[in-house]
This record gives sequence, structure tokens and C-alpha cells, in this order.
Amino acid sequence: MQPYFFPYAGYFRLAAASDVFVVLDNVQFPRRGWVHRNRLHLANGDLEWLTLPIAKAAQSVLIQELQYQTLSGSEQEDWRSRQLRRFPALASVLHLHPDIACLALEPAGSPAAQIESGIRRVLALLDIERPLVKASELGIPQGLRAQELIIALTKAVGADSYINAPGGRDIYNAHDFARAGVDLGFLPPYQGSFASVLERLATSTPSKIAQELLAQCQIEK
Repeated sequence: MQPYFFPYAGYFRLAAASDVFVVLDNVQFPRRGWVHRNRLHLANGDLEWLTLPIAKAAQSVLIQELQYQTLSGSEQEDWRSRQLRRFPALASVLHLHPDIACLALEPAGSPAAQIESGIRRVLALLDIERPLVKASELGIPQGLRAQELIIALTKAVGADSYINAPGGRDIYNAHDFARAGVDLGFLPPYQGSFASVLERLATSTPSKIAQELLAQCQIEK
């Protein structure tokens, strides 16, 4: 699965339902997607994007190749302060879970690595411990796309089954996977809030969030 910036709680079901979670970082960066941004509520209740300050890059840039804009110390502090003023939930998370909030408020190093760290820390907070493996480290040949890539990644980690979000039903074909010796399964549609887990952590306990998502990890064909 592509690494998403503090996604909704249902995203973490993919790790909870799996033995190994593969972070798909070696694919083209979707500029209008959820990799580097998520929507949070402003003080007036409107939704706005919290977007990491990604540097300009070629259209073909891969997620793993992303870089942050070069910001001076004062510029980075201004950016952080501005996000805290805009999004009340961030101040709550900063108080309750500062190690997680810092990954949303202090861009540093590689965006892909920081986003992955956010996923790891949320999983740890939810007490869902799973190995996370970066696709870029699995030695998959370049040029594979869609099903071919997913099947190759599945085999590269020694697995014989692949679990996807419910939206994958429109993308993947179970017969093609079966011919390659891989069993294809899907999670059911998520019954819960689609708010960023940052907002969930500002208003709910980790144990309650974990209970909600673990109850929805049944694998369907």
C-alpha cells in the first residue's frame, strides 16, 4: 500500500490483517492523492488540507525520491505555528502524543521516511505490531505495473496471499492472482470515521480506535 500521511483509521486495518505490511514507495508520486497531505477541520468546522511542504519535482518522481522544500529555521517554525493555528486537533495531539505530532509539524529528512514513521508510530500506539517493509528494498525489477508488481512484491516477502482495501476490487483480478499462485482477499468497506487519524487521536483513545478497526479485519473474497 502507498504510504499515506496520517490516513483514516481504516487504513491501518491492512497492517492489522496482514503478517507483513509492504510500503509501496517505489511508484510514481500521485500529486492529488493522500501521500503527502490529509484534510483536517479548521476552528470553524470547514475541512482544509494539511500539506507537507514538498519540493517541486518532475512529474515522474517516485514517492521514495521526494524531498522537502529548503526552509530556514525561522521559516520551518513559521510553518509549524501556522498549522497549529489553523487546525485545533494538532494542538491536542501535540499535548497527548507529541512524538506523533512532531511528524506532522516538523518536516525533516525524507518525506517518504517521515510518512512511513508516522504509520509505524500510529501502529505502535494502537498496539498493532507488524513488520513494515519498503517495496524499494525488495529488489523488484523496474517496469512492473499494477497486478504484476503486487504479485512480485507478495512473492518477494515469501507470502502466498495478498490483502487489499475494498477499492481494489475494481483493479485486481482474483483469477490472475490465482494463476500466479497468490490468493487475493479484500477487507470489507470500512464502517467508521474517515477523518485523519490525527483528529481521531485528538478526541478518542488509542484503545478505542484499535478496537474499532480490529473488529473490521475480516477477509473477503
